[in-house]
Amino acid sequence: MTEPVFDPELAIHILARHGVRFVVVGGFAANLLGSAIVTTDLDLCYARDTENYRRLASALQELNARLRGAPEDVPFILDAETIERGDRFTFTTDAGSLDVMGDPDGSAGYEALLRHALVLRVDDIEVAVASIDDLIVMKRASGRVKDRIHVEEFVALREEREALEARGIDPDAPASG
Repeated sequence: MTEPVFDPELAIHILARHGVRFVVVGGFAANLLGSAIVTTDLDLCYARDTENYRRLASALQELNARLRGAPEDVPFILDAETIERGDRFTFTTDAGSLDVMGDPDGSAGYEALLRHALVLRVDDIEVAVASIDDLIVMKRASGRVKDRIHVEEFVALREEREALEARGIDPDAPASG
């Protein structure tokens, strides 16, 4: 079976339509903040409350989410109760790979990430995106070699964003042309 094409915008549209409360983290968040890192999955941290579990399960069902890397015959019920009992899930969906986490490494979860998040537009939807500082902390906490490399780029990206802000330029403003 071939992997679906990575389409984070489709996933975000469906999550938003279902009213899921989430913060985009990981490589796609870094891309939205100006990183050139190539990513092939959408990572998000979701709010951990009963209503959001229900909304997330419904959105994942619409995306035809399946456990990534698990044999097809592994029993898995995608519902609010399963999400509440877990924390991290890696899925293959109609929009490509989607990783959902209640408490990403190095973070205190959704509410803490939301406090520092930037609100950016993905297509026509406003999305909470983890701050560069929170991305750095999460990447450092993961301990993976590739994440240590990403930290270096994120630190440089933070410096570039700070330099733009010091010149009175909004680093998240759409480019004029």
